[in-house]
Amino acid sequence: MKALADLRLFVRTAETGSLSAAARLLDISPAVASAALKRLEGELDTQLFVRSTRSLRLTSAGAGFLAYAGEALRSLDEGTQALQGERGELRGELRISAPSDLGRSVLLGWLDTFQRQHPQLRLRLQLSDRVADVHRQPIDIALRYGPPPESSLVALPLAPHNRRVLVAAPGYLARHGAPAAPAELIGHNCLRFLLSDELDAQWRFTAPDGTPSAIEVQGDRVSDDGDAVRRWALLGAGIAYKSWLDVAQDVGAGHLHVLCRAWRGEAFPLHLVSPDRRLLSPAVQRLRGFLHECCAAMPQPPGPSAVQP
Repeated sequence: MKALADLRLFVRTAETGSLSAAARLLDISPAVASAALKRLEGELDTQLFVRSTRSLRLTSAGAGFLAYAGEALRSLDEGTQALQGERGELRGELRISAPSDLGRSVLLGWLDTFQRQHPQLRLRLQLSDRVADVHRQPIDIALRYGPPPESSLVALPLAPHNRRVLVAAPGYLARHGAPAAPAELIGHNCLRFLLSDELDAQWRFTAPDGTPSAIEVQGDRVSDDGDAVRRWALLGAGIAYKSWLDVAQDVGAGHLHVLCRAWRGEAFPLHLVSPDRRLLSPAVQRLRGFLHECCAAMPQPPGPSAVQP
């Protein structure tokens, strides 16, 4: 269907800001891409892009048409996936945004298994600790830590009982000792995380008697990348306060130790987020079920910070 192919090229060109980049994504030559875009503009009798030797940008008409084109393609993809889902086949493309550390430590392996089960499905994975705007960015679903987002979004739980845990490498503990309680973190080098320009310097816990506490921590390293914080901890640079999902494998291998086990860490549930229930295609539903099973199969963290609601 040539008209659909032309629409896909237009949407990809708008997303990437480059006709040649869109051509590479769609595995066609630049000449074929250029002809397709001219054909679409001819059929619409409207210029969609302003072109120069160095740049390409949407016209006002093109920007208005983009929303309709994207919605039309999504509806067609959903219909196709619904038909294929009935036969157990998943096809098309699924665009996913996920936190960097979760993505690198466990999600890459999980998605590799999922894609082997569904070889006709294409995945596009965006790893970033910047909170993705699922309404504006070219993604279908996002994985997010923390409480459910605003009610305008659909949030499906993947790991509702996940919590943060204090961890440090054996080398760091050999040099500096282990804190017996969160209050003793004041005397340690704490590896802090920067989320959307907000420094996570107040770490919250629940004492064995149920009393909540918040500790203002200090340290010589800050990063806006959760994977960098975990790697610093693995190198013995300090103590990190991480999602259990991100460090479970490191703890299991003995590369990190969980500290202050009698205190419950801050709740840190993981959700699959979508801007609209209409986008919960068979591929999304199947992936959600698969990821929920993967999270449930993870070992539980030691101590009361594990699964208490």
